[in-house]
Amino acid sequence: MTAPRALRRVGLFGGSFNPVHVAHLAVADAAFEELELDRLFFIPAAQSPFKQGIALAPASLRLRMLRLALAGQSHAEVDDQEIRRGGVSYAIDTVRDYARRYPMAELFYLIGADHVAQLSRWRDAPALAGLVQFAVIPRPDELPVAAAPTFRVRCLRGMPIGVSASQIRGRVAAGLSIRWLVPSGVDDVIRQRRLYL
Repeated sequence: MTAPRALRRVGLFGGSFNPVHVAHLAVADAAFEELELDRLFFIPAAQSPFKQGIALAPASLRLRMLRLALAGQSHAEVDDQEIRRGGVSYAIDTVRDYARRYPMAELFYLIGADHVAQLSRWRDAPALAGLVQFAVIPRPDELPVAAAPTFRVRCLRGMPIGVSASQIRGRVAAGLSIRWLVPSGVDDVIRQRRLYL
């Protein structure tokens, strides 16, 4: 990983990435530019507290797909700490780790607009609010949602693309093509390992 002293503006992009797709990559690039980040970390969850009960592809394959999707990218990398920790993944644990590793950096946590209203329910929300600024990724045709005043929230212009992981899983289950919705290497892993069927 990059030397801690070199980073002043760090983006954290958590999620299940089940699977990673073109909208994840497009909004990550937009956030990198808009927030003038030095580095963006994709942090796949072992298990999201908000998606318990949803079947996930094995962690090793979600990591492999992310690494394939980010191959050759100099500004972004995969951090597997939540998968290594196992169990339910809480943002506060990861954010505290980054605050320790990069004490001089400003931290930005990317979230979808659909998560804004729930921020006050996140584990240790007051501490989280003090450590990180939330960068909200817009979704097509959705109106902005206000966050509790304790949270620092910045709405990104972004590149809102109407693609979701659940749509991709549904297309795979229905035997439909996902070409152009995911990077080709990710499509190969999904087909070869018969994921989401």
